[in-house]
Amino acid sequence: MRRRDFIKAVFASATGWPLFAWAQKARKPVIGLLGSTFADAYASRVASVRKGLSETGFVEGQNVTIEYRWADGRYERLPEMAADLVRSKVDVILAITTPAAVAAKAATTTLPIVFEVGADPVKLGLVAGLSKPGGNLTGVSLLNVELGAKRLELLHGVVPTTTIFGLLINPKNSNAETIAKDVQEAAKELGIQIHVQRAATEADFEPAFASLRELGARALVIGTDPLFNANSERLAALTLRYVMPSIYQYRPFAAAGGLMSYGDSSTEPFRQAGTYLGRILKGEKPGELAIQQSTKVELIINLTTAKTLGIRLPAALTARADEIVD
Repeated sequence: MRRRDFIKAVFASATGWPLFAWAQKARKPVIGLLGSTFADAYASRVASVRKGLSETGFVEGQNVTIEYRWADGRYERLPEMAADLVRSKVDVILAITTPAAVAAKAATTTLPIVFEVGADPVKLGLVAGLSKPGGNLTGVSLLNVELGAKRLELLHGVVPTTTIFGLLINPKNSNAETIAKDVQEAAKELGIQIHVQRAATEADFEPAFASLRELGARALVIGTDPLFNANSERLAALTLRYVMPSIYQYRPFAAAGGLMSYGDSSTEPFRQAGTYLGRILKGEKPGELAIQQSTKVELIINLTTAKTLGIRLPAALTARADEIVD
C-alpha cells in the first residue's frame, strides 16, 4: 500500500502540477475599462484600443477580456466604479479621459493603469515625469487643453469684427479652469471680451447658449470635455440655431455642422494606449513606459456651415485646413 501511495504521489507531482500551472497560465487576463462618458460615443475610440491590443497579440474574447464601466457623463460615479474594478482584481485599468484617470489613480497605488488624457499628466499629478512616469501609471497625452487659446485665435480670424465671444466649459472637469484661464488671457491679448458659461449636463447646453446670446456673444469656443465629445451633434445643432460660429476639438463636431474643429486625432492615441495595455499584460512595468505624447493636430472646416452663417473664410485658413467639409 505504501508503495502504491508513493507511486501515486510521484504521478501527481509529475502530471498534476503541470496541469494546474497550465490552467493558471491559460486564464484570460482582464482589462478594466473606465470611461467617463457614453459607450456608443466612444465606440470608434475603443475600436482603436482593440487594434492596439491586437498589434501586441491580444484579441478581445479570445485571449483577453475587457470589463466595461461607463459613467454616462456622471463624473461623480467614477470613484466607485474605479474601486469596483480594483475589487474585481482586473489585471490592468484603462482610464479614458482625465476624470477617469484621476479616479483610477485615487483607487489604487499598485494596479497598473494606462490612461488617455487631454492635458499634461505631470501637471495633473498623475505621473512624476514624462520619460519616466514611475509608480503604476502610464499612458497617452493629447494636445487638447493646451489648444484653447489657439482655437480662439483661429475663430477670431474667421470673424474679426466680432468683439464678444463665449467659452463653454464643464465645471466637473479638472481641466476646466485651466482652459478658462488660457482662453481669457488670449482674449485679453486679442482685445476682445469673453463670457464663460458652464454646462455639467446635457440639460445645461441650451440655457448656456441662450445666456451667451443675451450677453452679446456672437462666436463660441467650446472647451474640451468628454461630455461635449459625446454630444458633438447636439452642440453643432445649437451653434446653428443660435447663429453662433464655433470651434471645438474633434472632427465629429465639424462634420455635424459645427464651423470648425482643431485638435488631436480622435483615434490614434487610443491605438497607442492599446499597445501599452498589451505590453503591460506581457510583463512590462507601467512606471518604465514613457508617456506617449500625441502632437499631430487637425484643422477641419465646414464650408457649408460657413456659407449658411454668411462667413467668408480667409484663403490662408482654408489652404492650411486638413479637411474641408462641403
